[in-house]
Amino acid sequence: MVTGDVTQTDLPAGKLSGLRHVTAVLQEVEGIGFSFFEAQDVVRHPLVQRIVQAYEARGDSSP
Repeated sequence: MVTGDVTQTDLPAGKLSGLRHVTAVLQEVEGIGFSFFEAQDVVRHPLVQRIVQAYEARGDSSP
């Protein structure tokens, strides 16, 4: 199992993160599946939820 948050990266714009890379490489491999969480799946303080939603609304992947 590989876990991570593709929205959290410190790479320069245009650089592919390792997590995004492994997702692309392994997406067609039989026996491997992926689960992607969305803002409504985040169970945190309501303020944190609103921050996540604000970034998603702007189309930003990270602060």
